Amino acid sequence: MTVATLDQIDHELAGGFRWLRFADALERSYGREFAEARIKLAMFWALVGTFIYDLVYFGDVTMMHDVFPQLAFVRFCIFTPYAFIAVWLVRRRPTALNYDLLAISVCVLGGFLPMAASVPSQSPHFFVYQNGNIATLLFFVIALQPRFPAIVIGLATLCTVHFTLIQMNGSLDAVAFSGVITFFVTLAIFLALSAYFMERKDRLNFLNRLRGELLQAELRHQSERDELTGLYNRRSLSRIAKSVWERPASTAVSVIMLDIDHFKLYNDVHGHVEGDACIRQVSACVAEEIRELGAAFRYGGEEILILLPGCDGNTAQMVAEQLRQVIEASAVPHHGLAEGGVVTASLGVSSAQSGLFSLDDLVRAADAALYDAKRGGRNMAAFRRPEPQAQDQLRLAG
Repeated sequence: MTVATLDQIDHELAGGFRWLRFADALERSYGREFAEARIKLAMFWALVGTFIYDLVYFGDVTMMHDVFPQLAFVRFCIFTPYAFIAVWLVRRRPTALNYDLLAISVCVLGGFLPMAASVPSQSPHFFVYQNGNIATLLFFVIALQPRFPAIVIGLATLCTVHFTLIQMNGSLDAVAFSGVITFFVTLAIFLALSAYFMERKDRLNFLNRLRGELLQAELRHQSERDELTGLYNRRSLSRIAKSVWERPASTAVSVIMLDIDHFKLYNDVHGHVEGDACIRQVSACVAEEIRELGAAFRYGGEEILILLPGCDGNTAQMVAEQLRQVIEASAVPHHGLAEGGVVTASLGVSSAQSGLFSLDDLVRAADAALYDAKRGGRNMAAFRRPEPQAQDQLRLAG
């Protein structure tokens, strides 16, 4: 199931998605891909991040010895278990929103805990120590890489918490405090801008990749479909039949060969443009009736071949009769016939076990049954079994 059309993707590309937001279906698809990519690395970053975070233990010892027990407690007993529990929870419910919340909580809690524990400290190294939150900001934006709104919220929240706790400590004079604010705000702005452009590039890559996949699918569809009718063409018959004959040998397979009655006369009377319209109308009837039962192919001219895997002879005959009635009921006028004449079709049906007969065998039998229907007066369905001498032919024909 496609999440967007080429036109919708081209519209997003033309618009530039400056607000880093797509139309709903595309946004949900991007969110799923974003969450899968980020959460896949979440445990790795939990290991790396907590290792570095706990390594600051040595800085706690040397710079903040008067509050060292509190710092050790918040690092090893609060933040470290929280990080792993949070990652475990997000892996159980892997959504983009949950990942953003994880990243924000890790950023804010990681910065808040040591600063809160340091508020009572009288250490002369407090000014140097508080710079440790630079690493927290960098890890949040560069390593975790949540979506842009989450980055703005995380940066703003951590900076506010950071400035508040420094002021509560009271060891920095007004000049030093304003310098800290200027530095952190500037850093936060640069990080936010870089995050914006990184996400914009990610979104552009997402759209271009999705566009490439849709173009490939469209080219594949065009190469397998008949341009006039939209049915499969004969080139695709080998591929689809191969998948049918790869099933267990006891699988029933049926073939219906359909031919529009008096079609040459229809062309002579109505012209080739109307003749093409007639073929399209009949093909539309076939496609609507067959749907999930099997596959329909434009076999040549006004002939349509219908392949019904898993369908026995009785069912195939009922399908053929239903098709005959639907085509007649569509009441396409045929002015080459008697007054009130409409387009009809004759159908030949054949059925067998895939392990006993090849596609060629079934097509030959269905074609012979089609001629039986023509000789029988047209606008009818006839049935033939494959010839016994073909039972040893287990190959597939293209």
